[in-house]
Amino acid sequence: MRFDDHRVVITAAGRDFGRTVAVRLADLGAEVFLSARALTAAERVRDEIRGRGHQRVHAFACDLTDPASIRAFAAGVARHTDRIDVLVNNGSRYLEGPDLPSASDAEIVDTLASGATGTVLTVKNFLPLLLNSNKPDVVTMVSACGTAGHHRSDAHDAFYAAKSAQAGFTEILSRRLRPRGVRVISLYPPDFDNPDPLSEEWENAPRGAEDALTAQSLVECVLFALAQPRDCFIKAFHFEQV
Repeated sequence: MRFDDHRVVITAAGRDFGRTVAVRLADLGAEVFLSARALTAAERVRDEIRGRGHQRVHAFACDLTDPASIRAFAAGVARHTDRIDVLVNNGSRYLEGPDLPSASDAEIVDTLASGATGTVLTVKNFLPLLLNSNKPDVVTMVSACGTAGHHRSDAHDAFYAAKSAQAGFTEILSRRLRPRGVRVISLYPPDFDNPDPLSEEWENAPRGAEDALTAQSLVECVLFALAQPRDCFIKAFHFEQV
């Protein structure tokens, strides 16, 4: 499916999976609005995408721990368009740690603010633009850490807390926004491989049953869900961990 008529907002698109989603959707024709905590990171990805011949791409700074920054991001996008069709909540700080005392108070606050509060405020501020679309979708990269009983990650307790908050938020959001035609799609991947989408490794990554989940497969799940008829509400993708 092509996405030429889609306008897509992606948080934390300056690197890793956010960059991957931005590149793939732009390749499929979407107009993309990228954010990163540092504007230079978003601009670097914007320039990469423009170098591939796609000019409908815009870069913004957005610190998901700062409500004013989120509001400014949404206002900046609104100056370019009267609607967005897809909001990809990719941004959330990862924090590793074997136990609760292993992270500083500041790291814990930043992790919870970016993943939990940042996700809620991003949806809140972009909701008017989503409701102007006839095909609105909210896609959130949660994590297997947001699944009840999960314990196989080396992530810090605060990361588990942030992801559990995202899971609870998207669950109620799906129920409350469905009458307004907004689909809420959540992904719960374990740790996965994310090769550079502009490298040969992207095409040659092993994808057998014995291999770790890849970013390619995650992107294909997102594209599959977005391409479904509007009566098809795929709430979540859960994945087995190798």
